[in-house]
Amino acid sequence: MKSFKAPDIHAPRFRKKVLNLLNSSLVDEFKKEHPEYKDLDDSTFKEIVKSFNGNVWRTVIDNRDGVELPEQLGYLFIGSCEKPRKKVNVNFGLSKKIQGQLLHQNLESDSRLAKIFYSNYSTKYVFAHRELWKFTAIRQFKRTVAAEFPEKWNRYVHIQPTVKVSEIFKKQGAKEYVKQTIEEVLKTYDEFKLD
Repeated sequence: MKSFKAPDIHAPRFRKKVLNLLNSSLVDEFKKEHPEYKDLDDSTFKEIVKSFNGNVWRTVIDNRDGVELPEQLGYLFIGSCEKPRKKVNVNFGLSKKIQGQLLHQNLESDSRLAKIFYSNYSTKYVFAHRELWKFTAIRQFKRTVAAEFPEKWNRYVHIQPTVKVSEIFKKQGAKEYVKQTIEEVLKTYDEFKLD
């Protein structure tokens, strides 16, 4: 068994500067566009946004197909990935207790990992500089996925490690297009008309 050195929790940390979009200027812009909400205070506005976001990520966890984000910003879903991580996945809690390095084996999920995927590469998600957008999940979302994935791992979309997520959407889009085309043809189809 490899020796394990517990991380120093009192060591200095690098904290990157984070810009928060939920600020008073956003609330002022919202009030300017919607004057009927002029009495809305900042804390209530923030609570509304946070509760909506919480409902979105809760729906992503509960539904296999994920969620299409509003304003055509993209698509969010959880994937079950086959290949384990290339890095060592240390179980720090147990390793600290036994003073030796133990790895997460993910045996309850058949060695699969949960990943939160964001994609905006479908044809209907066309907006300027879409390739620069990314999604970073908040801590509550990631921890809830980690807690519920061992029980629900078979529910989620299985992603092969060599397949691009955009290819999955292209195939799904092609299937939907063919289905819609067939339905449209069947509406006007007349078996007695031979032209």
